[in-house]
Amino acid sequence: MADFGATELDTFRAETRAWLEANYPPSLHAPMGEDEAPWGGRDMVWKNADAKLWLDRMAQRGWTAPTWPKAYGGGGLSKAEAKVLEQELRRLKARPALVSFGIWMLGPVLLEYATEDQKQRFIPPIVRGEIRWCQGYSEPGAGSDLASLQTKCEDQGDHYLINGQKVWTSYADQADWIFCLVRTDTAKKHEGISFVLFDMASSGVEARPIRLISGSSPFCETFFDDVKVPKDQLVGKLNGGWDIAKRLLQYERQNISASGFGGGGGLDLVDVAKKEIGVDAQGRLDDGDLRARISAHRMDTHAFMLTVRRAEQESKAGHGPSAATSIIKYAAAKLNQERYELMVEAMGLQGLGWEGEGFDKDELAVTRGWLRSKGNSIEGGTSEVNLNVVAKRVLGLLDHQ
Repeated sequence: MADFGATELDTFRAETRAWLEANYPPSLHAPMGEDEAPWGGRDMVWKNADAKLWLDRMAQRGWTAPTWPKAYGGGGLSKAEAKVLEQELRRLKARPALVSFGIWMLGPVLLEYATEDQKQRFIPPIVRGEIRWCQGYSEPGAGSDLASLQTKCEDQGDHYLINGQKVWTSYADQADWIFCLVRTDTAKKHEGISFVLFDMASSGVEARPIRLISGSSPFCETFFDDVKVPKDQLVGKLNGGWDIAKRLLQYERQNISASGFGGGGGLDLVDVAKKEIGVDAQGRLDDGDLRARISAHRMDTHAFMLTVRRAEQESKAGHGPSAATSIIKYAAAKLNQERYELMVEAMGLQGLGWEGEGFDKDELAVTRGWLRSKGNSIEGGTSEVNLNVVAKRVLGLLDHQ
């Protein structure tokens, strides 16, 4: 769809605003609990029925994936219209209708690499939040060097047979389906990898949660023991999965960066610091050194968000995200870790709590968020790997003997 002019966009904005105000459930203006994220999926337990109503209403218009083609359930909006929708959702302070790896990562590569039958089969349920997906990439011996993966996928005539193990599989124990990298040719490294989709309820699939230092278990070890996968669930060409894998990682890094990682109960750094330390006669944080460091952090964060928005617009105008997403992912991890370090420092002894009556819910969320942030420089590609990508693919630097 072509971008509208100013008059048409004004009309679209007015209509969008009216629809959102009429259809956004009032109960959702309350803060969203950490266990209320709308992941969707066949086993989703909705703590607030209005959250499900909100998803259904947005999905019916395709606005959970506003720029995806209407033929697959998307909104079919132009980039200008999608920006208006984003602005109006932000103005309303609306909760996300759907939080989905299918939206962030899988859907974009299906649009690019899948067959028409696969698009019709898998994309509409993603838009409607009917399938919760997880990502089968990393293995115990293939993390930073992902192309060393050894999960074996053998051709059994009318199906594939998969054996192996994945690790750090986010929410594998709660996911319905997995998009998975497997080895279909042991004689080659990058050229021997394929990209397959299969149901986590398949016989032979087991997910075991990994308990983190923060106390949560968002990641799993995932085991495959003679898992049968229909051949029509291979995406792209046989042994052509590495290109899809790289493309999907670009989308993952872009969306991790845009989300800012979250956590900490959504607390504002400045508000926390003022509450714990106090203010001077001018209403400023009553600690000059910490005030200067928080100000520098806020400026860096603002510049980062502007960069993310520019990168999003450039990717929409071109051919998807580029290797520059590695720059954004690296910066996002660094900024989020700095945010938590400053927040814990400002809280003093209250930033050291784990449990007990001496600490409130927000303080405990910060402590756990601080520990969780340590993983930001690992997930979605380690900071070291992303720096290598920047050096080679963005700056064009080469090793010299």
